[in-house]
Amino acid sequence: MIHAESVVGAAALLAVWAAAWRRRGVPPPAWSLIAFVAGLLVGLGAVNGPLHDLAEQALFSAHMVQHLLLMLVVPPLLLAGTPGFMVDAILARLLRPTAVRRVARAVTHPVPALSLYAAALIVWHLPAPFTRALAAEGWHAFEHLVLVAAACLAWWPVLSPSRLLPPLHYGAQLLYLFVFGVPMTVVAAMITGAEQVLYPFYAEAARSLGVDALADQRLGGIIMWVPAGVVPLAAFTVVFFRWASAEADDAE
Repeated sequence: MIHAESVVGAAALLAVWAAAWRRRGVPPPAWSLIAFVAGLLVGLGAVNGPLHDLAEQALFSAHMVQHLLLMLVVPPLLLAGTPGFMVDAILARLLRPTAVRRVARAVTHPVPALSLYAAALIVWHLPAPFTRALAAEGWHAFEHLVLVAAACLAWWPVLSPSRLLPPLHYGAQLLYLFVFGVPMTVVAAMITGAEQVLYPFYAEAARSLGVDALADQRLGGIIMWVPAGVVPLAAFTVVFFRWASAEADDAE
């Protein structure tokens, strides 16, 4: 199944990105283009096609793959590929009201950013909100938007391209990434360790497919659990070497 609104949204984001570089009068760096387009394509792949159909109709484990892509892959790619001048041009207008500026600065600090991310992750994986999202297409789209927005906020202290709302210093980034995976690990542990099927929708879907619903649920928990540690570790490694490189350049 293809959701036309997601394709239109991705095309609009790409058009804005391209227009920003065109106004700048210089071609975008290859890494920026690759990261931004990859983020859009991964996002489209997550909410359309076979993965989307499996997630919505059959397998909880497929749904967790979908959520991982939307929270641990799409946001860092989009942030890495978005130029700082484009973000600051937008923020300069949005942050003119003092109240908005204060709120923006507050929520992009590490503790609030990670707390909001954790709250979104936990709430949307509770049985009642999760089941409602499966029952209503519009509610499901809203769920995905909230998860992506919360994940962008959580990645902001590390990958912010903005000078108005800048990232943390490298050392603080390392500390932040050390705890970044905790919320998803906690949710994954609860799902994996459950002794009964938490989501009735998938119990019925699994029965019709001849699949063990509890085994599928545990697989979904493990699918969340492993990347929750691996992705922050990979980011930790990149930040560490960037810090070392910056220190070496300063020493010259």
